[in-house]
Amino acid sequence: MDGNEGHRVEDLLRELAPQVLGFLARRHGQFDLCEDAVQEALLAAATQWPTDGVPANPRGWLITVATRRLTDQFRSESARRRREDTVAALAGVDELVAPGADHDQPPESDDTLTLLFLCCHPAITPASQVALTLRAVGGLTTAEIAKAFMVPEATMAPRISRAKKSIKAAGSRFVLPPEEERADRLRVVLQVLYLIFNEGYTASSGPDLQRVELTAEAIRLGRLLYQLLPGEGEVAGLLALMLLTDARRAARSTEDGGLIPIDEQDRSLWLREPIAEGAALILRTLSHGKVGPYQLQAAIAAVHAESPSADETDWPQILALYLLLEKVAPNPMVTLNRAIALAQVEGPQAGLNLLATLDDDSRMTDNHRLDAVRAHLLERLGKLPEARTHYLAAARRTTSLPEQRYLTAKASRIS
Repeated sequence: MDGNEGHRVEDLLRELAPQVLGFLARRHGQFDLCEDAVQEALLAAATQWPTDGVPANPRGWLITVATRRLTDQFRSESARRRREDTVAALAGVDELVAPGADHDQPPESDDTLTLLFLCCHPAITPASQVALTLRAVGGLTTAEIAKAFMVPEATMAPRISRAKKSIKAAGSRFVLPPEEERADRLRVVLQVLYLIFNEGYTASSGPDLQRVELTAEAIRLGRLLYQLLPGEGEVAGLLALMLLTDARRAARSTEDGGLIPIDEQDRSLWLREPIAEGAALILRTLSHGKVGPYQLQAAIAAVHAESPSADETDWPQILALYLLLEKVAPNPMVTLNRAIALAQVEGPQAGLNLLATLDDDSRMTDNHRLDAVRAHLLERLGKLPEARTHYLAAARRTTSLPEQRYLTAKASRIS
């Protein structure tokens, strides 16, 4: 099987993973055992399909193998007979593999949504929510997730295991949360996808500026969520934001992986198709209902994306959008970005004055971006020794090697 066929198999497995897990979890409950069984089935498929070819009914194949693994797990436990009876009563393997069984039917449309809500359960930490979402909904193996976040597989595996145990201990069932909880739980789901995308777009540590596999997975899951919830403005807003932002990826780094800031990027490298899709998506969603933070961030990204050059950027409009965003979802990073926009409209000193309001914010104590933005504005004012000091402070604080090199180079050019 050639490389293209291998990628096709990988894409197919990721598409089918939540469908198969949803089928099993809906029938048998016990999300943790079902998830383990599906992972084993995915690994078996990844090993066999490249050699033997993709079966005529790949979803049915995965369900069959996963069900057999699940049955084996039931048999291995202390209450073997009772569990075997339970499995047989719910659905025997023969039923699952028989022609015309319901795995031949289209997948239940809400299974993936239920999975997303379950993986983003408030009983587990944000880091575990991200890992479990990538594994259960994204179909990534533990090794792939560990590699993406640059931790040993031996570290990631217990994290995922603890997350599943926490969900089980919380008494969660494979059902959508009650109506009164859905808005809050959806916010968590969106935050998890946002974290996955951001980690891919600007890696928090390590030698690479970007991790394309994470941004691609976040966008794929964002599209899936939008298909499931097309009427949710913030779902559309997040998808638009990711599309508009990722469209700049090719222009963000040099051939050797160095960072290129947005005002120095070659805009001919920006991808017009996702920009057009994202801009149209955010234009549609802004005209309906309450506007949320992802929609406002997408609107800001659209202004940048549709500007022919850095000099032609509509900074007053961006500043107005940041002012609105700060009212809707106040946090220090929004204020920091508003300071950048304010400096473009009213001058660098105005931006510095706004940055000063963040100096006592404990959430920014170790954030390198505060020093980096301050250094840039001081450089624009001609206060070069101070700018150099802050560039170096920012370089010390970031754990991203491309950002370290960029900030250190800025300091060196000043000196």
